Amino acid sequence: MALSLAISPCPNDTFVFHALVHGRVPGAPPVEVTYADVDVTNTAAERGAFDLVKVSFAALPWLLDDYHLLPCGGALGRGCGPLVLTRGDRDGGPDRTDLTGATVAVPGDRTTAYLLFRLWSAGRPPARIEVVPFHEIMPGVAAGRYDAGLVIHEARFTYHRHGLSALVDLGEWWEADTGLPIPLGAILARRGAVDPEAAAGWVRESVRQAWADPAASREYVLAHAQEMELDVVDRHIGLYVNEFTADLGEAGLAAVAALLDRAATAGLVPQTSSSRATAWTS
Repeated sequence: MALSLAISPCPNDTFVFHALVHGRVPGAPPVEVTYADVDVTNTAAERGAFDLVKVSFAALPWLLDDYHLLPCGGALGRGCGPLVLTRGDRDGGPDRTDLTGATVAVPGDRTTAYLLFRLWSAGRPPARIEVVPFHEIMPGVAAGRYDAGLVIHEARFTYHRHGLSALVDLGEWWEADTGLPIPLGAILARRGAVDPEAAAGWVRESVRQAWADPAASREYVLAHAQEMELDVVDRHIGLYVNEFTADLGEAGLAAVAALLDRAATAGLVPQTSSSRATAWTS
């Protein structure tokens, strides 16, 4: 039977999963892949829609009863956090990072980016949050429809083109506060549908092949890169596919625990047992 897989069309995901999707991983079943933004996969995973699925780490408290967290294939790192953007001519007053009274566009209400934003803005939340498709956020801020926008991924490399400024880098804020990498996207395996140890092996082999022969996936990556320039695609992969993609390791798992513990303490997510949020062996 085919394995159902849901990932984003972003270059880091297509680069990592190229070998698995194209039947190049020995012993892995055939794969039926769905491409969707992470806000869509977060919701679909709640319905148990996929055997393997890329989700936000922020969504784990709602998913770990039905899914195992795999120790590989996801997106964590340093210097790769979400940005809060505003128009370059915005008058922020004495404290330009204070968004009290502002309308902020975000890419999803259970994304890690939005969870980090809520932790960062605690005590001075904006007046209004609007969930907006990712590709509409920067144009909307530039046009004045939103006072600020929360962006991820390749927007780090392109926001200047929209005349926008970075109000805060939430990755820098997180790293300075915790000393840990920032946990963005996780790979989950549905309990009872796929063996998590086998799935971790397939994903790790797909990552290994991606690094061993980057050119093999180039056509596939570019076909799904939503008209990104080649330079942006390469920088995107270089930033988000790293040591934590091959293995979360102690630092990666500590980052996940810190994010979920802080969010639960703040009342933003349900409490998650540490055994459920460690790896497939739980």
